[in-house]
Amino acid sequence: MKTIGVYTKNFSLYYDLLKILKKRKIPYVSLTSIKQIPSKIGVILTSNNELHDVKSTKVIAADAYDNIDKAVDLALQMLLGKDLYSKIYIGIDPGEYPGIAVVGDDVLLHKISLETPEKVANIVKRLLKEYPSYQTIIRIGHGSITIRNRIINSLISLEIPIEIVDETKTSSTKQTNRPSRDSESAASIALMSGGKVQKKLPLEPTKGEIRNIQERSRKMTDGQFSISEKTALEVLNGKISLTEAIEFEKSKFKPKRL
Repeated sequence: MKTIGVYTKNFSLYYDLLKILKKRKIPYVSLTSIKQIPSKIGVILTSNNELHDVKSTKVIAADAYDNIDKAVDLALQMLLGKDLYSKIYIGIDPGEYPGIAVVGDDVLLHKISLETPEKVANIVKRLLKEYPSYQTIIRIGHGSITIRNRIINSLISLEIPIEIVDETKTSSTKQTNRPSRDSESAASIALMSGGKVQKKLPLEPTKGEIRNIQERSRKMTDGQFSISEKTALEVLNGKISLTEAIEFEKSKFKPKRL
């Protein structure tokens, strides 16, 4: 099978590429020269400055994208040369900042962390187009019940099978930053089977979820105040973001001008 080649004199980019490839357990070959490219190299990752130096039709400028993972995703897709996958699993780690991962035919193809649950549906629609398959299943973690149900309800119309997975053991302890943890958990969720969702689910925030949102608002305001239960409910139901809720509540405390 062909493999990925890494060629760049940009030490920082080279280090980042190797770090990602090793973490995702993707085979690669470090190239010290591009004069004679080994036949087993299927695609080359390099820098934007060195892109035109590589005499190959299958070459990707890794620093031309938002992050290294995206460049590696494209390299894998180019390497596999797949127009259609047998099976695609889309894993979603629910929460205020959802993580999403795509596993196609046992290969981790893509992972991302989002800023809001409301962005999940559009991202999933895009991924369905980017990774067509004979069979696609969406799998979502069982936590963050209200946000999880909001996400599921936004995906029902896609008519793609949805499963709720027990994500108890999927949290990554190795990743120190939240986006990496969320996307890593999503990758684990994608590989686990769960109970099938048959219809839209109810949005009934628990007292614990409401308290959690209120506590987060207190932390975000450095302990100055926490939002009301009513406003916390609006956040949990997706009507406003937590940041918007804090600004709304803060405005109520501003003194009126005479």
